[in-house]
Amino acid sequence: MPTAFKRLVAPALVIAASIGIYSALHASKPLPEKTEETPRPLSVYTTAVEQRDITLQVVARGEVRARTDIDLVAQVGGRIISVSSEFTEGGRFEPGDSLLKIEDTDYQLTQRQAEARVAEAHVRAEQAEADADVARKQLRNQPQASALALKKPQVAEAKARLEAAQADLEQARLNLRRTDIRLPFTGRLSATTVDIGQYIIPGTIVAQAFGTDMVEVRLPLDDAQLASLALPIGFVAEQGQALPVTLTAKVAGSEQQWLGKLVRLDASVDPDTRMLYALVEVADPYGSNASASGMPLAVGLYVQAAIQGRQLPAAHTIARDALRAGNIAFVVDAQNQLQIRRVEVIHTDADIAVVSSGLQAGELVVTSPVRNPVPGMALMAIQNDTPTQQ
Repeated sequence: MPTAFKRLVAPALVIAASIGIYSALHASKPLPEKTEETPRPLSVYTTAVEQRDITLQVVARGEVRARTDIDLVAQVGGRIISVSSEFTEGGRFEPGDSLLKIEDTDYQLTQRQAEARVAEAHVRAEQAEADADVARKQLRNQPQASALALKKPQVAEAKARLEAAQADLEQARLNLRRTDIRLPFTGRLSATTVDIGQYIIPGTIVAQAFGTDMVEVRLPLDDAQLASLALPIGFVAEQGQALPVTLTAKVAGSEQQWLGKLVRLDASVDPDTRMLYALVEVADPYGSNASASGMPLAVGLYVQAAIQGRQLPAAHTIARDALRAGNIAFVVDAQNQLQIRRVEVIHTDADIAVVSSGLQAGELVVTSPVRNPVPGMALMAIQNDTPTQQ
């Protein structure tokens, strides 16, 4: 019995002793040392808020168009007997240059007939005057003589016939001159629709032409751009008040530049786009106002226009990349922590943003992307030395 008891109790004692030893060792083991890791700062590119005097620049885009753009219409009919060597697409002409010649034989004959009728009417008018003079002498002792007896209606009729004959002669001369088709301005032909030997009637469109003395560019402006220009709706520039405009476009693989002037603003807002249109003029675009490389500001070009607007003294400017959606800026404070600021923006362009409140000169604003920004997050500022341009 004692031997059996020992065989049953001994394993239980061993197990209990093992559990006790494990518990004692676990209770007496040293606690691990606790360490707190500080958040790793996020490296960001920054630039300083600048305070300086600037001139605002408004950028818009538009198409070059000729101020004078017409359909050249024949005023008389006939067969075309000659055309100018410049009567072709792109042909140049000066005021008074002959472009087309219509056969004028019939018009010369009509003029000669009109001259003959004038001579005849002139003789009849003189005859009527002579008859009236005789009647006045014969009836000088009759104070109640009628106007008919004094030949006054006959004289008036003869003079009226003379005036009508002279008007017919002027019309004949005018039609004869119109057989030689000319234009009163300097320009180019954009299209021709007739050629030598063709018979045309009055009203036939023979060509399309545009003037090259002045071209225009209509530029759409929104409300913010209008504020940057500080011009009223319906503005018309007086002498010396036109705003300078720099026009640029890529032509023949090179960047070309021309100078123009903003001379007026529309008096109404476009109801479809809610934009206001400005008119820029460039004088002599195919001559003295061509680009530095001699490239003309051709009609039909799509150009970018930079307009010099109002001046702002001591304005706060930041890089355009530092302005976030909703007019937000990320600022690195003195503790290298993130501050999220709402700013008041008065002007933006491709390079800078001008703010009127929310930032101070010298503060660092973040220009690089920040994912999941949280106020107070640690930042490591990397200064971007590239200055903002204006």
